Amino acid sequence: MTDAKVTCYHCGLDVPPQSDYRVAINGQSQPMCCPGCKAVAQAIVDNHLTDYYRYRTAAATTAQDLVPVELEQLKIFDNPTLQQQFVSTSAQHTIKEASLILEGIVCAACVWLNERHVGRLPGVMEFRVNYTTHRATVKWNDEQIQLSDILQAITAIGYQAHPVDAQRQELVHRRERNKALRRLAVAGLGAMQVMMLAVAMYAGEYYGIDPALAHFFRWVSLVITIPVIGYAALPFYQSAWRDLRLHRLGMDVPVALSIIAAFVASAYATVLQQQDVYFDSITMFVLFLLTGRYLEMQARHRAGETAEAMVRLIPAMATRLDTNGAAKVIPVSELIPGDYVLVKPGETIPADGKVHAGSSSVDESLLTGESVPIRKQYDHQVIGGSVNIDSPLTICIEKVGADTVLAAIQRLLDRAQTEKPNIARLADTVASYFVAALFIVAFLVGALWWSNGPLHAFWIVISVLVVTCPCALSLATPVALIAATGRLMQSGVLTTRGHALETLARVTHVVFDKTGTLTYGQLRVDAVDVRSNMPREEILQIAAALERNSEHPLAQGILRYASEATLQATDCTATPGAGMEGSVGTTRYRIGRPEFAVPAGELLVLDTQRQQTAIVLADTTSVHAVFYMQDELRSDAKTAVRQLQELGVEVLLFSGDRQSVVAQVAQQLGISSWLGELLPQDKLRKVQELQAAGAIVAMLGDGVNDAPVLAVAQVSIAMGSGTQLAQASSDMVLLSERILPVAFAMRMARFTQKVIRQNLLWAILYNLVALPLAALGWVAPWMAGIGMSASSLMVVLNALRLRQANEDISRL
Repeated sequence: MTDAKVTCYHCGLDVPPQSDYRVAINGQSQPMCCPGCKAVAQAIVDNHLTDYYRYRTAAATTAQDLVPVELEQLKIFDNPTLQQQFVSTSAQHTIKEASLILEGIVCAACVWLNERHVGRLPGVMEFRVNYTTHRATVKWNDEQIQLSDILQAITAIGYQAHPVDAQRQELVHRRERNKALRRLAVAGLGAMQVMMLAVAMYAGEYYGIDPALAHFFRWVSLVITIPVIGYAALPFYQSAWRDLRLHRLGMDVPVALSIIAAFVASAYATVLQQQDVYFDSITMFVLFLLTGRYLEMQARHRAGETAEAMVRLIPAMATRLDTNGAAKVIPVSELIPGDYVLVKPGETIPADGKVHAGSSSVDESLLTGESVPIRKQYDHQVIGGSVNIDSPLTICIEKVGADTVLAAIQRLLDRAQTEKPNIARLADTVASYFVAALFIVAFLVGALWWSNGPLHAFWIVISVLVVTCPCALSLATPVALIAATGRLMQSGVLTTRGHALETLARVTHVVFDKTGTLTYGQLRVDAVDVRSNMPREEILQIAAALERNSEHPLAQGILRYASEATLQATDCTATPGAGMEGSVGTTRYRIGRPEFAVPAGELLVLDTQRQQTAIVLADTTSVHAVFYMQDELRSDAKTAVRQLQELGVEVLLFSGDRQSVVAQVAQQLGISSWLGELLPQDKLRKVQELQAAGAIVAMLGDGVNDAPVLAVAQVSIAMGSGTQLAQASSDMVLLSERILPVAFAMRMARFTQKVIRQNLLWAILYNLVALPLAALGWVAPWMAGIGMSASSLMVVLNALRLRQANEDISRL
């Protein structure tokens, strides 16, 4: 007798002798011909796509047919061209970051599960999920893992993930709402019908009812309850099964267990013609839970409206101009740097760029919080997402997709909303052990009540499992942070770190830099004091050649004054906080602070009548000129300082400018503590001295020189007009040209901490009160459903007060 031929269950080819590759598919172990087929088949099983085998009409004939379309579609997101629209890449081109939409998130436990599962994948450097918006931020090493692998891993645990897209996100929200409303309708209709029958049966116990009719009512109630527990309550089972399959106790496990146990017990009593049935409690319980989840979902969507509004700022289409000036409407995703687009009045600018032709006012309020339109003309920068108001503009596109300012703001906002402060991590830790402790308590309560009758003990245990839930505890902090960061964003304050609000609420000292922070940083040359025989025009050209290599506001002021630089500086070296050194021709020059630029042994006498910043140009032997620079204080600087002082915060001014200039600014603003002529390392040391004395310091700066001290401050705030390095070092960014929002941010931070403490206190007190009442038998299962839903809803509604906070935020 010969052995029967065995074929591969996946591809249909013969299985080689002596090979043993098998995969369990639909409960049966199936043979595979090779490791490749085994790997693909296992991926199909892991991604719950086994219907591929059930409905295929023939074995695969090509390599492409061996993989279901669902798995193959995920590979599309590895395409570098497509990734340009939603993936930001590091300078090394190996570290990538993207924002994803997650479908299937129903509670805080889902967030924990996804973060834990994806965070353990080799090559994934960071994965955070925002429970409020159901968005995730993922950072990975592209040499170790592909984006499609990450998406497959998320699918493997029962969720769906895809890149953020405004239209798709709106579709996801609409689908989520529609599903919730359908389940709510089924639960509501079922609960009403069952309650009518229950009232008749309860009344019959007092006034008398025919036993046969009562038994009939119980059967009708059972039939009506089936759609409620089979369809309306399905999300609870799916979430619970997902948790149990991964060997953890999530928040929906006790809920699903309670619903199933109560229905089985009531159905059993109906079949045996016993009187103790609780179909009314089951349907009402499901109805109240779904109502609470729906209201919570609506509140979450409102809390995340600011982030969603930013996603929708970019239009879907743009009018591109060809080399002949002919206009063609194309999708924004097809724009590339160097394209010219026409933006008509009332239209949204599709990407970052410069004005090539035209002059108009542009509304940037949704991005910067600045309500006054800004005038734009030739060579002015414009931001994608802002709205053209007056006249047509022709714009040369410079940045698209993930490289735009709007995309960067969105990434920073996502990071801030998904990073957990200490108080949130503590709440999550408590919640993770809460469910296990709840089962232990429920078991002990059931054992104590057993002597009074198993059935009575059973319903008390159900109430205990339902009434106490850590949902409110897990929601207490994240919803408040989402609402607060969204409200701050509307005021022009971008929060980039999750801990920023928590720390800002405890700040005792606020340190300001001067140039570009308290002043506009638009320095202009007020006078040029020539100190040598060198012609004035040559002095200006040498100064411009050196300063062309610097981003400092002083350098930009000199460049504007000198017009076009015709000379070229070589071998340039910048000394932070001091100045620039370089060669023009064969001569070595320095330009910067007097103590940096003046040659050793030279005596420089400055004009003491000028309370202005002095910049010196000198070579190795003599001083050639002194530039006196004039800057203007920001119009709201004095009000911002006064409001911070009214909050009990000590305001300090640290600057590298001349003592006389700093003293004058400090006097104008009412700042009593100030220091001038500080190098970056001096500022750093002074801040560290404050911290060593117990101060919690917030630092505001805008330049490269400020990056070290911004990094060491407990809370760092950068000006939106500042350098990228300053913004990268900061916890918050002021997007407009005003600094008054700093005082609002501090009041908002304190208000946020107050709301979080209220939420945590409510969640703890609710469980401390509800658990004993349920254990004593005073809370029916349907009442427990109301209590659990109400506790979560109360936390969310309290957090939403932050969205309505005005500039005063009174009664703190």
